[in-house]
Amino acid sequence: MFQIGPYQIDVPLVLAPMAGVTDQPFRTLCKRLGAGLVVSEMITSDVNLWKSRKSQTRLNHEGEEEPISVQIAGGDPEMMAQAAQMAVLHGAQIVDINMGCPAKKVCNKAAGSALMKDEGLVKDILSAVVDSVDVPVTLKMRTGWAPEHKNAPVIAQMAEQAGIQALAIHGRTRSCGYKGAVEYDTIKHVKSMLSIPVIANGDITTAEQAKWVLDYTGADGVMIGRAAQGRPWIFREIQHYLQTGQHLAAPSVKEVKNILLEHMQGLYDFYGTYMGVRIARKHVGWYLQAHDDTKSVRRQFNALETPEEQIQLINTFFHQHLGKEQAA
Repeated sequence: MFQIGPYQIDVPLVLAPMAGVTDQPFRTLCKRLGAGLVVSEMITSDVNLWKSRKSQTRLNHEGEEEPISVQIAGGDPEMMAQAAQMAVLHGAQIVDINMGCPAKKVCNKAAGSALMKDEGLVKDILSAVVDSVDVPVTLKMRTGWAPEHKNAPVIAQMAEQAGIQALAIHGRTRSCGYKGAVEYDTIKHVKSMLSIPVIANGDITTAEQAKWVLDYTGADGVMIGRAAQGRPWIFREIQHYLQTGQHLAAPSVKEVKNILLEHMQGLYDFYGTYMGVRIARKHVGWYLQAHDDTKSVRRQFNALETPEEQIQLINTFFHQHLGKEQAA
């Protein structure tokens, strides 16, 4: 349990913002399945681009459970402040600053984790955003911009002094991308220095690992990213383990089918059938990884053009699996 401004986060598990993944249907599902806080997909700080269809869907928070956390990315203090204000007008109750994304298309624009190289600019952005809005501002960053330049402790102190109200740290540097081992010592060190909540992130894929990271770093919560793709029930599994020390039984094949169909329906409702069908292909690929050894069902699914065909194929596929599970 930790506090971000006026919001008490009762479950110390946060869904990481992931562009193209953590849209409203997925956030809603993860929240229902145990996440304490979910963060929206990253949105550019250039508000002139917000009229695009992609930005409009990213800014749609209708009917979402509070608190609504929205991530913004950019490298210009004024633009970031304006983006924060606009995000609040669109319903954001927490504004999250992205200094953690290692993607080249973000870093080439001197945003994301590339910002960590320029501590003066970081300070200006943090102050500009915090001063521009009346809602809590949080920060997501990495341990540094290269293994020999781990300046997370410097930026973390700067963030707390600027009024940042919680900090999420991915245990790799910008130059590491998502490769190599995650290190948690920097996160542990940062946590020992600050009084604001610190959330540990990076390759947390099991309940045991989540507990170990919390115990080792002293962090207030853990942030789950890629491990939730196709497995949104990971949040309730971790929560159960943290509370009881026991493993929650994996969802039955029938429940996986129901969760997947709920997710697909959410995509059709949110995006409309044309886009919903296409976005469903990516998510269904992740769900079926554990069940479709030959990838043949995924290939079939990706060729389908209507919600009805997609739903029928999933029902047929899981009906065959249910038979196997009940026979076992």
